[in-house]
Order: sequence, then C-alpha cells, then structure tokens
Amino acid sequence: MTARSRLHDLCRMALAAAVTLACALPVARAQVAAPPLASTVAAPAASAPAESPDAAAIRKALEQRFPGAPISHIGKSGYLGLYEVMLGDQLVYTDPNATLIFVGSVYDAATKQNLTEQRSRKLNRVAVDKLPMNLAFTRVKGDGSRKLYIFSDADCPFCHRLEQELRGLDNVTLYTFLFPIDQLHPDASRKSRILWCAADRGKAWDTYFATGKLPPNNGDCGDPVAKTQALGDSLHINATPTLIFADGTMIPGALPLPQIEKEMANAQAELAKGHAAPQAAR
Repeated sequence: MTARSRLHDLCRMALAAAVTLACALPVARAQVAAPPLASTVAAPAASAPAESPDAAAIRKALEQRFPGAPISHIGKSGYLGLYEVMLGDQLVYTDPNATLIFVGSVYDAATKQNLTEQRSRKLNRVAVDKLPMNLAFTRVKGDGSRKLYIFSDADCPFCHRLEQELRGLDNVTLYTFLFPIDQLHPDASRKSRILWCAADRGKAWDTYFATGKLPPNNGDCGDPVAKTQALGDSLHINATPTLIFADGTMIPGALPLPQIEKEMANAQAELAKGHAAPQAAR
C-alpha cells in the first residue's frame, strides 16, 4: 500500500468517524472550563445562495462515498486551494476533486489564530430570534441593552465560576436556560424545578449561586427542564455552561469576564455589519 493510499484510507476513516459522531444523538454532555470549539449543527440561512458548480460536484462526490453524511455547507476555503465542508458540527477540508479529506485545524502562522475554529463559529451560529424565550428566565443588569443567552446547570462547578464572572458584567440582559446534566448531578433537575418555581427566578438563581440556599417551594409548579434539554440537544449543546451571543455565536466554557466582553463586542460588530445569525430554525 502506498503512502498516498494509507493517507486516503486514514482520511476516509476519520470522515466516517466524524459522520458517526455527527449523527449520534443524544450527544454526551460535559462541563467545560475553557472554550473549545463550539459543538453545533449549522443551520443554513433561509436565503442562502446556491452552491457553485464546483461545490455541487464536491457534495455529490462526498454523498456518494459517504451516504448519510450530514453536509450543511461547502465553499472555497481561501487557502491552499482547499474547499471547506461543514460535516455535522465539524469543519473539514477537501481537494477540488473530493479525493482526500483533511480533518484538523488550520492555523495562521503569523497570528497563531485557529482559522478553522473562527470559521466554524461563523458557520454554526444559532438563530437567536428562534429561541423559545418562554423556557428561559431573565436577569437585567444596568440598562439591559446587550443580550447574552446561557445554558446552565445548577450543580455545575464551571457554571458557578461563570456566575462569578457575570457579576462584573453590566448593561446586559441575561437569558438563562436550565440545562441540568443528570448523568453528573442527579439532584440538578430537582433544584432546577425549585428554582423555576420561585416567585423571582433571577433573584432565586443569584441567591442559590451565592449561598447555596434554594427558595422554599416543592418545585411542583411545572418546569421547562425536559423542553430545555430537548432544545439543547437540537442545538448540539454538549457542555455547561454554554454561552450564545447576540449574533448567534455559541461558545462553551466558563469564559473570564474580559473574554465575555470581547465576544459581546465582536457580536455587536457582526450585527452592525449585517452579519446576523441565520434566520432559519435549527
């Protein structure tokens, strides 16, 4: 077997594994301290332009070689003559003839920036205007002009760390979706129900994270946990906390306050340029 053949087989195996992972539901959940690559499935915009003939040919070739592959985007990458392919929630690369698949990240040698991660976040934006806000509780800080959406677990230690960072964030409206990870925290769903049934959910949440004290109720008012967990699965959220910014950019992890501020500024800049999140529901 030649080196080229071995590389081809390895790439085929890697893509097959990526297809398997992209199709696997529900996604295993975790808790993260730092922001790894966002894990979502891209939703094409309702007015997305038609694919170029080259992209259409690559799609046809990949679909023939990997039946069932969840391909949501194919386009010219802008470097090395490669095409980018959004496979489920993973960005991979291929040559113009779709004979080789490259799985991994491309870095800018000068800036040390992960170009694959940056591009993936743009392609994987959430349609924030489609989020069911009746499943979230709201906290308003300052004038509430900025928006931040959070999927959080009451017993997640990194969610506690995030809440400490959020204390320094001002002029923002926080929308929190209860997303307990039962596999790790068997009592998190019960606590979520009790917190949801509080007269002032935002105040109850803040009090719990500051003191560990739950509001005095039985948690029997009805709760959105099953629906928020289904929502998170549909967005391929697989970690807590996960933050979604105003332009739909989704980043998992307990981000430090300076990075939260930076990402919020980036989101506002994207919106100002008209680069809003896709309007099609995921």
